[in-house]
Amino acid sequence: MMSSSSSKAMVTMAIRDLHLLTSTTCITHRRLLTCAATSAVSAFSSGRLVPQPPDLIKWVKREGGFVHPSIKIAQTDPHGFGLVASEEIPKGSDLISLPPHVPLRFDSDRGDNAASYSVLVNLSRQVPEELWAMRLGLKLLQERAKKGSFWWPYISNLPDTYTVPIFFSGEDIKNLQYAPLLHQVNKRCRFLLEFDKSVRQMLEDVELDEHPFGGQDVDASSLGWAMSAVSSRAFRLYGEKLSDGNRVNLPMMLPLVDMCNHSFNPNANIVQELSGGDKGMLVKVVAEMKIQRDEPLLLNYGCLNNDLFLLDYGFVITSNPYDCIELKYNGGLLDAASMAAGVSSPNFSSPTPYQHHILSQLNLTGETSLLKVTIGGRDMVEGRLLAALRVFLANDEETAKKIELDTLMSLSVEAPLGKETEIAVLRTMIALCVIALGHFPTKLTEDESLLKKNGVSSSTELALRFRIEKKSVIINVMRDLTRKVKSLLPDNSSANS
Repeated sequence: MMSSSSSKAMVTMAIRDLHLLTSTTCITHRRLLTCAATSAVSAFSSGRLVPQPPDLIKWVKREGGFVHPSIKIAQTDPHGFGLVASEEIPKGSDLISLPPHVPLRFDSDRGDNAASYSVLVNLSRQVPEELWAMRLGLKLLQERAKKGSFWWPYISNLPDTYTVPIFFSGEDIKNLQYAPLLHQVNKRCRFLLEFDKSVRQMLEDVELDEHPFGGQDVDASSLGWAMSAVSSRAFRLYGEKLSDGNRVNLPMMLPLVDMCNHSFNPNANIVQELSGGDKGMLVKVVAEMKIQRDEPLLLNYGCLNNDLFLLDYGFVITSNPYDCIELKYNGGLLDAASMAAGVSSPNFSSPTPYQHHILSQLNLTGETSLLKVTIGGRDMVEGRLLAALRVFLANDEETAKKIELDTLMSLSVEAPLGKETEIAVLRTMIALCVIALGHFPTKLTEDESLLKKNGVSSSTELALRFRIEKKSVIINVMRDLTRKVKSLLPDNSSANS
């Protein structure tokens, strides 16, 4: 179940240490890497790294890329700067094409200084795989520090601030009210603070000509900026061809392309194709449908829940069909939920050998078990949780043994173990939702009232919208499960009309 054991004090302390907001943006290219990282009005701040950066469209064209003549960079509230069609663009049109040398990636390209690259590689090895954005972020910081960097026209156009939760105030982090996300924010903050120390130690005795950042200081703030820039803008695409003929999948930053905003119904798509002479992969953006004048260019960033959208991109999607709530599979909790639902003598805490076998198949018991289950999203109830409930609440174990596991995991299969069992399962799930909703310290109506108040900061607004969406997921699941219960009850024709 959602635990309140996350160390909120540590989160607050970590953010306070990380929240270095006093640095100012400098016009010159060579500058300290400390970054402003305050809450902004939108997912991507409308402010650029420098006040008047180079024209990004002209730079892409100058480097051999293609940009459709009807594409322009414009303010696309509430998402900051984005790409917009200045005239109607037909379906199937090439919108943007980047030659292989334009994307920014961290791979076998050692640049001009092999020793500096070697230090950067050693630093990247300190980064856990799940925080891959920090690895490419190190390369981004290196290029930002490098005088005359090839990618400076792109980097200078990047936002100077990001609205991901690692830069929220401690109070706004607590305002998220959702333990799984608090845990992730806490973990990222602790990593940045610890990595800051590791970077300083590793670079302490490095000679200037081998220093990956040209001798400039790198702190938790600049590391957080770089990680946020990558997590919110990078794409995983195919890179260079390996000796075995395969191409490695690499995260890379795509100048101009990454100014397309997100939609689950995109009007454009990214494709890759071989460039001339098999020297590399062209990255292209193609119109998936006719794009009207003044319409923004939209890509699908992925079928993600709001946890990931807020953590990595700094925004929350209203009525996100992929949003869900994390729960922990726990026998005692399910016993309590079942009893609250009117089920007599539930036995989740003391499974029979057959039930234990099913839990093993569902990976809900054992040393390598995955106890995190979800409600919401496309499936409404995660199949593993549904199957466990059905098996434990079945009136006849012998009948349960005859049902395929895939059938037990499917909510679209109506009452595979009989209506009585199914009603008990659905009511137990509803009780579980009530328990989950009770872990939030405020009610949905309170959150909606707070959101309407004047003077609410952008980060507070994001936190409020996030927890409103989480509570809405639970309420919607409860509503849909209640409908299913009514459909199974006798004499329910009025309920179904």
